[in-house]
Amino acid sequence: MNRIDRLHAILTHLQSKKRVTAQEIANRFRISLRTVYRDIKALDESGVPVLGEAGTGYTIMEGYRLPPVMFTQEEATALLVAGKLAENLTDDSIRKQFDSALFKIKAVLRGDDKEHLDHLNDHIAVLHSIKPDESNDHRHLVALQKAIVEKRVMRIEYLAQYEDIKTSRDIEPIGLCFYASNWHLIAYCLLRNDYRDFRLSRIEKLQATSTLFTQKQHRSLQEYLNSMSRENGLQHISVSFEKKIARFVGEQKYYFGFVREEKKGSEVIMHFLTSPEALNGFGRWLLMYTDAVRILTPSPLVGEMKKLKAELKDLYK
Repeated sequence: MNRIDRLHAILTHLQSKKRVTAQEIANRFRISLRTVYRDIKALDESGVPVLGEAGTGYTIMEGYRLPPVMFTQEEATALLVAGKLAENLTDDSIRKQFDSALFKIKAVLRGDDKEHLDHLNDHIAVLHSIKPDESNDHRHLVALQKAIVEKRVMRIEYLAQYEDIKTSRDIEPIGLCFYASNWHLIAYCLLRNDYRDFRLSRIEKLQATSTLFTQKQHRSLQEYLNSMSRENGLQHISVSFEKKIARFVGEQKYYFGFVREEKKGSEVIMHFLTSPEALNGFGRWLLMYTDAVRILTPSPLVGEMKKLKAELKDLYK
């Protein structure tokens, strides 16, 4: 990227956030802090009202705006694909706002790029199979996003997994994350006095309270996710599948806490994170792959497989 393009990109970046640190700019554009300071000075000397200084961060004076940004064809296409994903992974309110934003983006595109996007729109589809307990997975997204920003205590009625027990509790939401094909709310539960992972599809009712909390008293979402395996006692599982069989695993692996995989010769090593209580269910899933799967770790899972083997032997003797 030449300097003119970089200066324009830095200006766009400055307008995208309330405050941007020099280190953030350096990391994004892979330049030194010294180069960042020179570029900020160049923008200032060209008439762009950049406020702030090294060490605290930079912002653009309120009221200053660039002319409409010209998107490249590739950028506009990426947003179109993101919109297709948003149709399946968000609620009606977010889909409506995303459609509105995409409409405004198309308004500033060149004529050829508009035709390119219109033609491509009919040739991209995202199919999402909804499980019975997932039909209302997205209905609380907007309200929870607002609660996270406002740091507002929320009252929920939550249905426990595998039980028909519903509990009412007040929570302090710290973040939302999407994994294992579901949206999850990470929050501090005032009933349990600890952090909890709530699946949105199991939240029966959601109500905002008048109580606010202080974010400083909680860890960040990323800190929670980084420590989730260690603090929540999740079990790491490594399983080797024959490569010719691994392709049949498909999306099922995501329902069992799939994390990553690596190919080694004729094998595919898959890594999972799950609770120790779920080892029996995990073992039952592996049974369908018979001798094409080999458990590498942990030994308790091997023990579960031996128990299942004995039960099958007794059943079909």
